[in-house]
Amino acid sequence: MGKGDKKTARGKIWRGSYGTSRPHHLGTGKPKITLAAAKKKKK
Repeated sequence: MGKGDKKTARGKIWRGSYGTSRPHHLGTGKPKITLAAAKKKKK
């Protein structure tokens, strides 16, 4: 259970791989409203 363990997040970080314990975070934030979209929303 450490850097050499392929199933732990620490081991994934050490190896530079991804999986269930270390997923890729893809666009989990709030969608940003652009200035054009904000103007359309006001009308």
